[in-house]
Formats: sequence, C-alpha cells, structure tokens
Amino acid sequence: MDWVKRFDPLGARLKEGLARGRAGVTAAGARPRLSPIARRRLANFTANRRGLWALRIFLVLFGLSLFAEFIANDRPLLVVYKGEFYLPVLADYPDTAFGGFLPTAADYHDPFTKDEIAAHGFLLWPLIPYSYDTQVLDKNRPAPAPPDLRNWLGTDDQQRDVLARLIYGFRLSVLFGLLLTGFASVIGVAVGAVQGYFGGLTDLIGQRIVEIWASIPALYVIIILTAVFKPSFLLLLGILLLFSWTALVSVVRAEFLRTRNFEYVKAARALGVGHLTIMWRHVLPNAMVATLTMLPFVLNASITTLTSLDFLGFGLPPGSPSLGELLAQGKNNLHAPWLGITAFLAIAVTLSLLVFIGEALRDAFDPRKTVEAR
Repeated sequence: MDWVKRFDPLGARLKEGLARGRAGVTAAGARPRLSPIARRRLANFTANRRGLWALRIFLVLFGLSLFAEFIANDRPLLVVYKGEFYLPVLADYPDTAFGGFLPTAADYHDPFTKDEIAAHGFLLWPLIPYSYDTQVLDKNRPAPAPPDLRNWLGTDDQQRDVLARLIYGFRLSVLFGLLLTGFASVIGVAVGAVQGYFGGLTDLIGQRIVEIWASIPALYVIIILTAVFKPSFLLLLGILLLFSWTALVSVVRAEFLRTRNFEYVKAARALGVGHLTIMWRHVLPNAMVATLTMLPFVLNASITTLTSLDFLGFGLPPGSPSLGELLAQGKNNLHAPWLGITAFLAIAVTLSLLVFIGEALRDAFDPRKTVEAR
C-alpha cells in the first residue's frame, strides 16, 4: 500500500475514508452499550439475588395472569364440530350452532351440548374449566367444598372455583395497583418538583396544603363516597388517587431543593434556559433515582388498600374477583380453612415479592454500592 499512497495519494485517502465509513456504519448498527452508571446499577441489582429472583417470579406470575381467560375459563379454547372450527374463548356462539334450539349463548357445560359436540367433534378445555364467576353445580358437597382433583383449591361459599378467582383477582389487584401507582406518581412528582424547584413562598404554601390534605382520614372518606356512589373500578381508582399522590411529594421535593442550587442549574438559568426545561432535563433525572426506589413500596400500598376495602365490603362491585373478598370469605367461613389460607398466602407472597424488588432497586441506585459490573 505504500507505493499506492506514494503515486496516488488521493486514491489512497479515498479508500481509507471508505473503510472508516464502513466501520462507522458497523458501529452505528451495533447494539448500543450501556453507560458506566447504568452498568453499575444493573450489576448492583443482579447482585441482590433475592430481589432478582423476586422480579422473575413476579413477572412470570403476572404474565400468566394476563392470559387468565386461556388458563381458567368456562368456555373451551377450541371446538371442532362437524368439520368446522370454533373459538368460544374469543367469541360467542349461539346454542343453535351446536345442535340446540335456543338462540342464546351456548352452555358448554350442559350435558346435551357436550354430548352433541363429542358425537361430531371434540372440545379442547383450558387447564381450569371454570371462570371466576362460574358456579360448580355438580358438586356432591355443600358449599364451600374442600379441595379435590377437580377444584384444586376448593370452592367458596357460592360454589365458585377458588383457584380461578385467585388468578383473576391477582391480575385485577396488580393492574389496579399499577394504574394507581402510575397516576399518583405523575401527580406527586409534579407537585414535589414545583415546590422544591421554586422554593420560598411556593414551597411554604404548597407544603402546608399537602400536610392538610394528607391529614384527612382517607379511609373514612372512601367509605362514605363508595356508600353514596355505585362502586366501580374507575370510581375506586379515582377516589384512591385523590389521597395516594402525596406519598412521593416529600421525596421529590427534597431532591429538587438539593439540586436547584447546583452549579449547572445556575449556569442554565444564566444562559436563559426556561424553568420547565431545567426541571425536566437537568433536575428531574436526579430526583427520579429516589423516586424509582419508592415505586415498589407505593405499589405495595396500593394493592394493600384495595385488599382492605374489598375485605370491608367497600371496594369493587360484588362478584368481582378480589383477594380482599376471598380473605373476607375465609373470615366468615372458619370451617373452611382453605379459603383463608389461600388468600393469606396469595397476599403475603405478592407483597413479599414487591418488597424484595424494592430492596434490589434501592441497592441498584445506592451510590455507595461498588459491585463490579460484568
């Protein structure tokens, strides 16, 4: 290559430029590498084996519960009848589609429908052939019935499968907690950011308002409102949101009060950068470190609040799958210990997993942790 550079310097430089361009394209197309801080936090999180396994178990349980209709349902996953395929788990089919005489929705537990489909095809049932509101009518024992090979966790006092209600109730509780935590975090972070960034009279008045609002007995207000209005998922979410946003205000406020006097924040103000831009780009990332470590515990409190209201009878509408309602059944049916034990273990395992995840997040964002990233 030396003689090429000597006699054709322009061509040699062009080839070198093309080679550098290809290397740049290859580097740009590669997977972006994590920053040193992100690698250290990831290493700290994975070093906490208990929190790591708790996250894995929680994600598996929650992921399975998202497909509860395909795991526990009183409708078959697939019906093959006279050479045609039906998906009852996704759509409604009339009784006339399977040799019946009524235009109403088919009952796949009806002996006539089952025998008719079996004679001209087959049914593929989910793992648990009952939904959360399905009554097991062919039981020979009075409700609540103990666990057996058909109902693995028994039935409740209305002869409904406990395992099916547990799966649906777990999904409902976690989704409710996630929504409540998300909305409450947005409001709490916004209020705390305004108080901490501007300080002075804004912080003084805002802090007094937050203290007065937080001192309101939220449980009594929720009980009164749910007794006046018809309970629903959205109504309960909105009522709890009124009192849940204060949990993160003090944490975010303290971080903003600390960061607002840093040199780079003063430099941004001197350059004429707007307050909203400074809060969003420069101060909020520092405040989110403490906020993220608090989120699992806020989620824990949200699930506990919903469970408590359902236990007292002021939560979700009657008949809804709920961990608190199952716990109340265990209290009212002491002769059926499987109800109380199931509800207690479900709540204890869920809250314990979230606490372990929160501890791992706390270790991940702790600057004193020096676990070497691999």
